[in-house]
Amino acid sequence: MSTRKRKQEVEEEELVALPSDESDEEEEYEESGASDLDEEEDSEDEAPVVEAPPAPKKRKTAPATTKTAAPEEVDAEEVPEEVSDEDDEAGAPGEDDEEEDGEGEDEEGPGDTAKASGPAATAKKVKGSLISTSPNVETMRNSEKLPIRPSHSQDQPAQEYLHNASGQRVDTDAVIAKAIREQYPRLHLTITPQYNCNLLSYAAAGHAFATPITGTIGVGSTSLQWKKYAPPATRLDNQPGVLFDQIFFGKYTYNWKGHEFILYLVDGRDPPFMVKNNYILSKSEDATSELIMAASQYSVELHDEIFVFDQGYWQKSKELWQSAQNTHWQDVILDSDMKKAIVGDVQKFFNSRLTYTNLRVPWKRGIIYHGPPGNGKTISIKATMHTLYNRDDPVPTLYVRSLARSYAGPENALSLIFSKARETAPCYLVFEDLDSIVTNQVRSYFLNEVDGLQNNDGILMVGSTNHLDRLDPGLSKRPSRFDRKYYFPDPNMEQRVKYCEYWQNKLSDNDDIEFPEEICTAVANITDGFSFAYIQEAFVGALLVIANEDKLFVPSEKGDDDDLDKYILWRQIKKQIKILRDEMGDRQRMNKEAPVAS
Repeated sequence: MSTRKRKQEVEEEELVALPSDESDEEEEYEESGASDLDEEEDSEDEAPVVEAPPAPKKRKTAPATTKTAAPEEVDAEEVPEEVSDEDDEAGAPGEDDEEEDGEGEDEEGPGDTAKASGPAATAKKVKGSLISTSPNVETMRNSEKLPIRPSHSQDQPAQEYLHNASGQRVDTDAVIAKAIREQYPRLHLTITPQYNCNLLSYAAAGHAFATPITGTIGVGSTSLQWKKYAPPATRLDNQPGVLFDQIFFGKYTYNWKGHEFILYLVDGRDPPFMVKNNYILSKSEDATSELIMAASQYSVELHDEIFVFDQGYWQKSKELWQSAQNTHWQDVILDSDMKKAIVGDVQKFFNSRLTYTNLRVPWKRGIIYHGPPGNGKTISIKATMHTLYNRDDPVPTLYVRSLARSYAGPENALSLIFSKARETAPCYLVFEDLDSIVTNQVRSYFLNEVDGLQNNDGILMVGSTNHLDRLDPGLSKRPSRFDRKYYFPDPNMEQRVKYCEYWQNKLSDNDDIEFPEEICTAVANITDGFSFAYIQEAFVGALLVIANEDKLFVPSEKGDDDDLDKYILWRQIKKQIKILRDEMGDRQRMNKEAPVAS
């Protein structure tokens, strides 16, 4: 008895050293929070536990206080969702630990059960529950009715929406490369963008063989593409247009020079740039590098095309190339000495790289063609294009149509233009209507590109303009920019006769039109002050009127040889020339009457 009494006195002394019982109770209650309220709603048996009197808790010892806090640190995954009534009666798991520590049955106090079933124990059970819901919703889940509020894992549309909106597709390269390496761990993978290495176009040109793999894997196909319709460039001759495939994802076997490859073509569509990439698999890294080099060189080269800059980017034009191929210098009517000088200047420039190098001067030149519209500037440029393409070392043409609608502004457009020219050099860089391209907004930027710090070796610039006076003197008068200028005036008598003879030759195989030599001289006499374009309009207008007459191409009445009125062509040309001269007079009067800008 004395031993038991002594032990009771020791426990009372330890209780004196403990913190306030009321504060312990408040802290434990706050830690359990609203979970205790949820427990009240879930189980009536647990209500007395929340309102347990504080008296039994005063029986706690210091070691017991430490073990009471332990359940609050237990993870939800380690604690079952529900705690049975038997577990309530058994108390907290800490009781078994006390027995293992050597505490006997006589050392257990009557407050141990209350200690395990107080607010802390309630908090432990709430932490063990994965979802805290009201009894009504819980009843719905467990009933045979439809799940009104299913979880996301049960709702497939919600899962697809969340997956699509989760932003996982931020780098298609990483996803595709990882999947390919896992599927082909023994093959070498190389990734290259398609925009300058078009392997399918390279194969279509006959340099390789690409065979699509159209089988399926599971429920997913190995290809994703659109079938699209491209209308014809012209409705003439009832052209039907073509169908083509726009590929977003494709897989191919690719054979080139005895090497076999597996090719994936993937449209990544990752912002900010929509890039389509080639994923090339092979056993030899060297073979892949050789293929990329060959296909890339083919992609950037011109194949019966001309580079045209329009709407902010470079594009290849077969139409302009074909137009240039149909233009010859013998079709260009100019002063013979001037024509010889133009042709000689261009050819000598591209033949004189070594001369420029030995003289320690930059290998670049600029030429301006100026004069009234319609006098041969454009046709001279096309004839030059044709000549340069027929050289033993063909010289490509870069044709700048406009800086308008450039997505990043005209300054960026000029940067793209000269970067492409330096990349393509030696080249023939053409600026059509130079005065409309080099405006006040971009003048300084243009001048800096022309003779700034960049190396423009091998670039021959030619600019055409109808209004030389509108050009900044820094362009038109300063050497080393446009240091040669050729004036294209209205044709003289001799040139007008030659131009009429050109039309006579065009109509020579038409037996329905009489076109004697005398008409050429007669037309030239009455077209003084006309440009080639106006004389052409006179011929075209006359021929159209003749074609629309009731009696088509009726031979003219015979008369005196000196009487040209017997020829219907002459009669109609005279009428057209009078109409055009009246228009020219009206235009000249309007220009004189227009107020001069101050």
